[in-house]
Amino acid sequence: MSPAEPLVAAPPRDALWFPRFGSPPPAAGTAGTRLVCFPYAGGTASVYRDWRGHLGGAVADVAAVQLPGRGLRMREEPYTSAEPLVADVAGELVRRGITRDYAFFGHSMGALLAYEVACALRERGEPGPRHLFVSGSRAPHLYGDRTEHLLPDAGLRDFAAGIGALGDGDQALLNGAYLDRRLPVLRADLRVCNGYRWRPRRPLDCPMTAFSASDDPVADAAEVEAWRPYTAGSFLRHDVQGDHFFLTADGPARQRLLRELRGELARLATTTNSEQRNASWTY
Repeated sequence: MSPAEPLVAAPPRDALWFPRFGSPPPAAGTAGTRLVCFPYAGGTASVYRDWRGHLGGAVADVAAVQLPGRGLRMREEPYTSAEPLVADVAGELVRRGITRDYAFFGHSMGALLAYEVACALRERGEPGPRHLFVSGSRAPHLYGDRTEHLLPDAGLRDFAAGIGALGDGDQALLNGAYLDRRLPVLRADLRVCNGYRWRPRRPLDCPMTAFSASDDPVADAAEVEAWRPYTAGSFLRHDVQGDHFFLTADGPARQRLLRELRGELARLATTTNSEQRNASWTY
């Protein structure tokens, strides 16, 4: 670096793990549940950038996890196995004090991470999430033993297109160009998923809500339903119309997802944990 080149301050650690996207952090002592969101394989925290506005007063904050290899962390090597990733996310949540009144949402790989982080926090003696929302994900014991991460770049791009990652028309061209740059991150994330091996543990105490999409080739309704034994609380599954990436398209499925989240999170403020554990149902 030349003497005339200005020094650029490194972004604060919180901005790396939890970028703000223009919304200020909640004031110290702010009451209400924080929703911590985990991205899908190859995804970034930006998919949740407008959720704070959509969820309104139902949450105190939305904290979207930014994994290495993307965004401000583009120069960092992505994780390729679940265990160190889960340990580091859990440690960061503890460091930031987001383990008192919080809920988790995860889509696809994000659902697997949310579950494992909840288990890791329990093992540390931390309070668990008040609710776990899983979307577009088969249950943890159904992960592993797949080989998409071994595909050549062209095959990996075809795989992503086949599960709806590119969309249609002009948007598909834009998303395709973006995907080509992000293939190493997608490949690393798929290694996390395909190398994962579930180990039996007692169910989580919190209620769980699951979302399955009608045309999802990654996680069908039965594979999403298989999350039911993972909670000792209530279990509710919603079926929505769409493919694996229904949460990224501004349509009825995404609107319903946000509406259901908003309603359930609003109820957390008025429902005790014991009341939440009474029933288990699905529709």
